[in-house]
Amino acid sequence: MKLMVIDTSLGTCLAASFRIEGDKASVLGIRAQDMTKGHQEHLGGFARDASRDAGGFTGVERIGVTIGPGSFTGLRVGLSFALGLGAALGCPVIGISTLDGLAASVPAEGWVVAAIDARRAQVYMRVFKDGVPVEDAQALAIEDAAAKILALTEDGAVAIVGSGAEVLLAHEAGLEKARLHPLPAPTAEALALLAATLDPEANPPKPLYLRAPDATPPTRLPGQPRNLTV
Repeated sequence: MKLMVIDTSLGTCLAASFRIEGDKASVLGIRAQDMTKGHQEHLGGFARDASRDAGGFTGVERIGVTIGPGSFTGLRVGLSFALGLGAALGCPVIGISTLDGLAASVPAEGWVVAAIDARRAQVYMRVFKDGVPVEDAQALAIEDAAAKILALTEDGAVAIVGSGAEVLLAHEAGLEKARLHPLPAPTAEALALLAATLDPEANPPKPLYLRAPDATPPTRLPGQPRNLTV
């Protein structure tokens, strides 16, 4: 199977083409760069160049795209591009949780905690056991997340992957025995294998938000006078 993966959910802009054979993902073309903004200006060129290395878009059977949690603007850029490309190529677009992608980027044995620094003293987190999620993704206060992970250590070794790893360790010294993988984003190979195996019907390309947006709606319409009542 030939497919393309797109990731703009965190601090990376990625477009990569893969050939999937069984459980092996072979890179055909890849372009990636760390960036916190500017995804919109770079993604189209990255996808063009990655596909050119892969012999063009011909034969692409699937497109995988990260759906969050992550940057609101970055998610929208990646999703919009992936949906447009999928419509042009006539192939399904599979939504991939950023947390699932992080967990799949490290060995699956035992407990794996995917954690993203969500700011505001929170992390986005999901827990996996032997590669299988045991709960839904959540936005948790750092102290609550650290306590949950400490409880897991009583049942064996724990790996923490993602930008939340160092944040959690800084809060709770008891996590120093955990295996830390502070990846800034999922690996391209992990995303490719997930895109190849996930059911398109059960994993639509829709943004995954675990917290309400920081912006609030306006209290009055444009041109409407302010309410000065005290």
